[in-house]
Amino acid sequence: MFRRLIFDDSATLFTLVAFITAVSIFASISWRALRMKRAQLAHFENLPFTTPTPPARHDTDPTA
Repeated sequence: MFRRLIFDDSATLFTLVAFITAVSIFASISWRALRMKRAQLAHFENLPFTTPTPPARHDTDPTA
């Protein structure tokens, strides 16, 4: 019976530690995003569009 109590307590402890770790990571990422400078924000807004995309290949002959 006591082994089960010890296991339950350690499982609760591990769950609580995992939850606190996840919340702290989420909070730190959110804090960094909110404190981001305007120049860096503008850079990240246009990031997917800064590299040129090659044009799509259009074949006129569908059997080729």
